[in-house]
Amino acid sequence: MWTGVFPAVTTKFTANDRLDHAEMERCYSLQMEAGCDGIIVCGSLGEGPMLSPDEKIEVLKTAQKVAGGKPVLLTVNEPGTREAASIAKRAAREGADGLMVVPSPIYHTNPEETVAALRAVAEAGDLPVMIYSNRLAYRVDVTVELMEELATDKRFVAIKESSDDIRRSTEIINRLGDRYDLFTGVDNLAFEALSVGAIGWVAGLVTAFPRETVAIYQLMRQGRREEALAIYRWFRPLLDLDVSTYLVQNIKLAEVLAIGTNDRVRMPRQPLSGERRKAVEKIVRDALAMRPTLPLLQASPRSTDRLVAAE
Repeated sequence: MWTGVFPAVTTKFTANDRLDHAEMERCYSLQMEAGCDGIIVCGSLGEGPMLSPDEKIEVLKTAQKVAGGKPVLLTVNEPGTREAASIAKRAAREGADGLMVVPSPIYHTNPEETVAALRAVAEAGDLPVMIYSNRLAYRVDVTVELMEELATDKRFVAIKESSDDIRRSTEIINRLGDRYDLFTGVDNLAFEALSVGAIGWVAGLVTAFPRETVAIYQLMRQGRREEALAIYRWFRPLLDLDVSTYLVQNIKLAEVLAIGTNDRVRMPRQPLSGERRKAVEKIVRDALAMRPTLPLLQASPRSTDRLVAAE
């Protein structure tokens, strides 16, 4: 059902902490213009846990305005299953194309509870679901065994694999074949995951560097591994910014320098400052100074009538 680069987009705020829909439209449009294949809103990078249910739906609608018919998924990351089911129902009513569902980030469910909660949300929304498996950030491991158990429900269509163990991708494919659309969710393991069979990338640094992200993905799909690897090696210091407690602030600062937006975040987060800010700025500025020239690429299968080229 889903393949390609799906940005986990940031949520933009005004100076008085309201949603900045105009800036989100601008930034999300850059993703679509670069050839991304979908959008995921209100995830960890999108500060979903800091948004009210009404705000989440507003962000969803803003993404839908610029997606051009490509899938827009809403992240379900509520602490309670009742609340998760409620937002899933609302997302379906508002025309979301699917859900990315996180096990409760507050209560660390056991395997039986994990399966029951995921099933409850899928049933409530009755939409295609991408299961977000991230045992490091959320301390709940959606194991291959649990994926196999959930495979009996056709609403579970994809996996965002973020276990930080590249072996897991092969284990999923060996056990389940192509039952799930396998996405990598760790930026600095993307090349490795695409090498062993992932067909999608839920990306973070793409919000600041969309064309480079799309180029790596498309080159890998076209079998042009060495060209992809050269870009990936340049990209790697930036991609490491995604694997951090400060990933939101890191990536929003990268957006400031790369696409001219702001790095406002919602408290208790605060924008980077002091030596930490200087260090991230140096990484981004160094990368910008050495930004590679990208090859001309055939667009993704959904838009093969046009070409994607570097600016």
